[in-house]
Amino acid sequence: MADSLIVAFGEMLIDFVPDTAGVSLAESTGFLKAPGGAPANVACAISKLGGKAAFVGKVGDDEFGHMLINILKKNGVNTEGVCVDAHARTALAFVTLRKDGEREFMFYRNPSADMLLKDSELNMGLIKQAKIFHYGSISLISEPCKSAHMAAMKAAKDAGILLSYDPNVRLPLWPSADAARDGIKSIWNQADFIKVSDDEVQFLTQGDPDKEEVVLSLWHDNLKLLVVTDGEKGCRYFTKKFKGNVTGFSVKAVDTTGAGDAFVGSFLLSMAKDMSIFEDEAKLKEALSFANACGAICTTQKGAIPALPAVSDALELIKSKAK
Repeated sequence: MADSLIVAFGEMLIDFVPDTAGVSLAESTGFLKAPGGAPANVACAISKLGGKAAFVGKVGDDEFGHMLINILKKNGVNTEGVCVDAHARTALAFVTLRKDGEREFMFYRNPSADMLLKDSELNMGLIKQAKIFHYGSISLISEPCKSAHMAAMKAAKDAGILLSYDPNVRLPLWPSADAARDGIKSIWNQADFIKVSDDEVQFLTQGDPDKEEVVLSLWHDNLKLLVVTDGEKGCRYFTKKFKGNVTGFSVKAVDTTGAGDAFVGSFLLSMAKDMSIFEDEAKLKEALSFANACGAICTTQKGAIPALPAVSDALELIKSKAK
């Protein structure tokens, strides 16, 4: 169905994940090479669940860049919006996995190809075919990518396409915490749907993310839905008409990389199939429960894209936990 294309815009890179959890980068004796970058993960998540997704971004004309394009293709993601930079390298990130599966990042981007995407290189034809246009905030950090991001977002908005925003706070990439807060909030009021983690609520508001009034300080009148993910506890949702929470799934987490992207990809697919989800609380809760299951499954393997679930995996988890 051509009208249910979801276009994800932003960065795609290589994550190097230690082959042993719970060691620092210095202590690690080996690394697993894993494709990553939140918007690319989201596109792959959608495709793996049977949806139609395209990725718009830029990689380097190097082995890693061509590997990433091939991974998108292998996962069924449309790559017509992917550019290749002849001079800059594909971005790399070294990810430390703590004992609990949580991560710390060290980035190699000075500047990397994804930062050098120009608005003149955007495949506007592809973007305008989307039903949903999804993006993060890393593409806002530096020019020319920031201008490309703004131009793509405006084209999508003008075409009546739903805007989806997952800020994906990565502090080491911003000049300062204040710059990150300001940059992330600079496009806040444009989005129709925003997903933030509880940690990101705390960072953006500098308040207690468990308090509803703190979360609601992030609400704006153009929003159709605000979702806060609370890790394995599940998620909370806020619309103009209703609010509530959906319980998560407890699994043995080995690597939380990509869990939020699996959640978002799954939920965007539900949204693209049925936009009445914003008005129908029962449908919304069902879609969020399915998204919770997808996020949980993603934490049970190392790396983001290889760990993304199929529909059957998520349904199996939901069924196994239904008491």
